[in-house]
Amino acid sequence: MDENTKSFTRRKFLEIGTATVAGASALSAAPLPQSAPDVEKAERDQSGTNPIGPDDPALHDQNPDSVVPPPTDHANVKPFKYPFELSHKRTQEGGWARQVTVEDLPVSTALAGVNMRLTAGGIRELHWHKAGEWSIMLYGSARITCLDQYGKPFVDDVKQGDLWFFPTGYPHSIHGLGPDGCEFILVFDDGAFSEYDTVQLADWTAHTPRDVLAKNLQVSTDALRQIPTGELYIFQADLPTTSLEEARRQAGGGGDLSKENFSFRLMEMEPTHRSAGGEVRIADSRVFQVSNSVAAAHVIVHPGGMREMHWHQNADEWQYYISGKGRMTVFAAGARARTMDFRKGDVGYVQQTFPHYIENTGTEDLVFLEMFKTSVYQDVSLNNWLTHLPPQLVMSHLHIDQATLNAIPKKEAVIVPV
Repeated sequence: MDENTKSFTRRKFLEIGTATVAGASALSAAPLPQSAPDVEKAERDQSGTNPIGPDDPALHDQNPDSVVPPPTDHANVKPFKYPFELSHKRTQEGGWARQVTVEDLPVSTALAGVNMRLTAGGIRELHWHKAGEWSIMLYGSARITCLDQYGKPFVDDVKQGDLWFFPTGYPHSIHGLGPDGCEFILVFDDGAFSEYDTVQLADWTAHTPRDVLAKNLQVSTDALRQIPTGELYIFQADLPTTSLEEARRQAGGGGDLSKENFSFRLMEMEPTHRSAGGEVRIADSRVFQVSNSVAAAHVIVHPGGMREMHWHQNADEWQYYISGKGRMTVFAAGARARTMDFRKGDVGYVQQTFPHYIENTGTEDLVFLEMFKTSVYQDVSLNNWLTHLPPQLVMSHLHIDQATLNAIPKKEAVIVPV
């Protein structure tokens, strides 16, 4: 390299270095340039059009933020939504069931869900699981039973809005009551767990030698000649003929009932948080003590309101949308963000520590569940965090002035009103 070339290279390096320092100084004193307006303009012109139209108008209408994403969405964030309507519905005399597991929604590794319906008299066969079972009643009423770790029985009648929790290995049953049975959501503390992999009474006895079963039950083999030849799963039976009190007495057999309370009247408790935008009821092991592996929040967001920007420190979030319409943006770090739309029957999922919000985009209340594989509910509010830092630190990050910072609410809002 000759001297002229060396001189030119050194001169260009110094010029670039000086420009870089000057640019950095300018950025520290002025807001960062915003690209969003140009993208928003593109959405309004030919960039956002689809000449041949949507392939499926119904899906288009249900997923507007996937058809034309907000300009802040970026990069490839894998889907975090799956409708129960796409799940296979296993229908039998007495009811039906459908599930969403990690096989359907790959991001959902911590929790799986089942939507089940029982007719009046329909029974979910006596069974138990290798996963803990949390449930909320969506409709109607049912009689539930469970046997605790001390061999003591539990029997209760549950109605719309009530919860139950059966720990791993605890045998239990669900019996639909009149006048029209029930419907409920089950949440299991294992994303890979399948509802169809349960240990069931009739399936077990059908695959046990008859003489062994008779010896164990201390009855004759002839008395067992009509036992089922396989699982019952969901089957039609008569309505219970006894009152709840009598059923408890019969189950107790003159002994004590379980001291554990496997059910919880969620909608009878005062909201944990309430604002003009809606209300939240949190049910974790602090109030529903037996639920030691699943924590839950029942959220109601009024039209125009929003579950504030937040994240969860201690667990992934599994969601079920009970009613209404909403949208959620999940920020997955590394400049990755995606917005998806939700409605009744959808399952959503947010990975641990990923910030998000849920906005009511409809004209009626948005009602949904937040579920976590943990004993205690935790979250972090963006507003609460920003207002509990040295002000200069926040203003330097967001390029806002003191008056703007002062306007941010000083505590967790949970539900932001319209």
